[in-house]
Amino acid sequence: MINENYKSMLSAKSVIRELSEYATARGKEIGYENVFDFSLGNPSVAVPQEFTDEMIRLLETEDTMTLHGYTPSLGNPLYKENIAKSLNERFGMNYGPEHIFPTTGAAGAISHAVRAVTKPGDEVLTFAPYFPEYGPYITGAGLKLSVVPADPSSFQINFDKFLEMLNKDVMAVLINTPNNPSGVAYSTETLKRLSEVLTAKSEEYGHTIYLLSDEPYREIVFAGADAPYVSKFYPHTLSCYSFSKSLSLPGERIGYVAVNPACEGAEFIVPMCGQISRGTGHNCPPSIIQQAVAKVCSLTADLSVYETNMNIIYDTLVELGFTVVKPGGTFYIMPKALEESSIEFCKKAKDYDLIFVPADGFGAPGFFRMAYCIDTEKVQRAMGRLREFVKEVYKKTA
Repeated sequence: MINENYKSMLSAKSVIRELSEYATARGKEIGYENVFDFSLGNPSVAVPQEFTDEMIRLLETEDTMTLHGYTPSLGNPLYKENIAKSLNERFGMNYGPEHIFPTTGAAGAISHAVRAVTKPGDEVLTFAPYFPEYGPYITGAGLKLSVVPADPSSFQINFDKFLEMLNKDVMAVLINTPNNPSGVAYSTETLKRLSEVLTAKSEEYGHTIYLLSDEPYREIVFAGADAPYVSKFYPHTLSCYSFSKSLSLPGERIGYVAVNPACEGAEFIVPMCGQISRGTGHNCPPSIIQQAVAKVCSLTADLSVYETNMNIIYDTLVELGFTVVKPGGTFYIMPKALEESSIEFCKKAKDYDLIFVPADGFGAPGFFRMAYCIDTEKVQRAMGRLREFVKEVYKKTA
């Protein structure tokens, strides 16, 4: 008999993927340059040349077993050493290679990290707006995911609701900063208070509450934003990272878990992740990608276009009377729709070939997400179409 749980998931299609597929099909009709597709968060800037050069060097000079043989179950030593060194130099940490576990992107990192610090039946809290895939990551580990409602005025943590929901069954808190879908980065003040709450409640409940920090957008931070390194604030933090955005390598599925050396059980967590891999069939990211990224892990692609695009969109939204919190990073922005239903708003926008994602699935009904990882020239043309849409449908002008 087939697994009914996974069968039932087939009917829950991703709204983002459906909209992206619609935009592709529409592009075949009218030319994709005329479809203003803000649906999918696929990096739009070139991979650093240094990565390409290193891949070529490896293929031309290294023997095939070094390139393509099995890596140790806990990852390539050079990759782990260089990641630890980079984090220490950039953020004043004291990681060793023994605190780094290579994963297939941030998704693999979260899946390993949450299993390492919980047992089936435990509860995990996260904060709206949140990435919808947290659902299967957490429930797939036999855990309960509870979502703290958003503070739509800032999209910082809603501490009143958080304190209401925090209880002795919560073993981990999962955050995402800078945040998909809002683009907001948690501030120093927010992270300090979060650390204080987790410290006090861990003592009250008699067990450590771990903090899982999902941070694939860590390097996409805009001028003036307060976006500190999360693990500096709370010792029991596991950082979950991906190079998908910083190096524009989403298809290579390469990331890591970084265990704060001051974390309870730090000496066990990476070896435990190796055992978790045995049960999930993970068994390390590709060997050659670990080797190549090891040499460029402190670099980024040219990420400046995202800030340029954000400013164009933010200024236009404000001009048109939208309620919107200015992003501190990522390549997302999440305005409030011009009517109660963001789903209806996005349907109407489609008539103007503007492809927006309703944020209901992100835990923020009434808002919509725009992923602006597209060419700036297209963003500028899209703003003209947005003005036309808002004027004709909602009778609003600048």
